[in-house]
Amino acid sequence: MSKKVLVAMSGGVDSSVTALLLLQQGWSVSGATFQLFDNGSQQNIADAKEVCDHLGIPHMVFDYHTAFSEKVLDYFADSYWAGETPNPCIACNRAIKFGAFVQDAKRLGFTHIATGHYAQVFYHEAEKRWALRQAQDLKKDQSYVLYHLSQEQLSMLLLPLEKYTKPQIRNLAAEAGLSVTSKSDSQDICFIPDGNYPAFIERYTGIQSKPGDYLDENGCVIGRHQGVLHYTIGQRKGLGISFGVHRYVSALDAKKNTVTLSDESAVFSKRLEANDLQMIAPVPSSKKLYAEVKIRYAHRPALAWIHFSDNGWVQVEFEQPQRAVTKGQAAVFYHNGEVLGGATIR
Repeated sequence: MSKKVLVAMSGGVDSSVTALLLLQQGWSVSGATFQLFDNGSQQNIADAKEVCDHLGIPHMVFDYHTAFSEKVLDYFADSYWAGETPNPCIACNRAIKFGAFVQDAKRLGFTHIATGHYAQVFYHEAEKRWALRQAQDLKKDQSYVLYHLSQEQLSMLLLPLEKYTKPQIRNLAAEAGLSVTSKSDSQDICFIPDGNYPAFIERYTGIQSKPGDYLDENGCVIGRHQGVLHYTIGQRKGLGISFGVHRYVSALDAKKNTVTLSDESAVFSKRLEANDLQMIAPVPSSKKLYAEVKIRYAHRPALAWIHFSDNGWVQVEFEQPQRAVTKGQAAVFYHNGEVLGGATIR
């Protein structure tokens, strides 16, 4: 069987160099760009096509805007309205990049897919399974958003950027004469380039966020807030009111439309619960695991005991209290850099 790979190309330098490296490795490479929303994709599509033309490989466009709206935007908005802080990149990876895209690649006869993620896929010989570990450059590591991958998805996935740093990737792009060499990295969520999440959610849902009460630790009203959409656990800035001392968001109650403010000690916790468990490694027969746990993308993994139940829930008990454990984010489990699995914090 020929080595045919379909590269998910965003129009950025990482996915462009992904295609370049695979071409140099002897793969039969094609590129594909996703149409995810009505406005904002055309420049990325044009940039990806220009790179593909330069490399002499086919380029195609997949229209996923309906699935993206239903599986990512709806989820993102609903989670915020529920007082959670979701990670839409994980939702997009599950539904689009490693969902619809994988199925389309198989339908078109491709044996593999590739992305510009910084992480490493390898075959675990001792356990006879595919596995995932952190990239060599931990500053760029993106394994956190890939914890949900199945054995089939991992077996099809190529991640050629696993050993590179970002400056090295830009140098490779420059040497190959790629037009996107100096294109800036995306600094925010792709569908909210200005970073104003509440404004986007209000436009998208047609619902206006309602002001409500700030509460102290005792449940006493101490002020008024703009609406639960505007806040996340651990937040100190942007509260819109001065209390004379630092106050931090320690709880959100979307049903009652209240935001609880406390001193910083209240935003630390040693325990969390999570569901929608997705494991790459097997669950231990003992139903417990000592590992490192990341509770958000930029979080430094912390040692914890993970207790598994039979219904897809886990309880995580940290050795040391962790700041701003936030509902909607993922708790991802690591051991010596290998991704074991993860779940959604509730």
